[in-house]
Amino acid sequence: MAVPKRKTSPSKRGMRRSHDSLRVEAFQECSNCGELKRPHNLCSSCGHYNGREIIAVGA
Repeated sequence: MAVPKRKTSPSKRGMRRSHDSLRVEAFQECSNCGELKRPHNLCSSCGHYNGREIIAVGA
């Protein structure tokens, strides 16, 4: 079984884990209602996508 010869330094450990962090979610304003929504996704408030009404959301 392979066993490390030396202890991994905190610097090397941190470099290895540099891509493991969580990213901040991106949001945009809906062009129809102004609510925040994820880019390239349907607006959950008004049902619009790309300037068109895709689903009718009841009030």
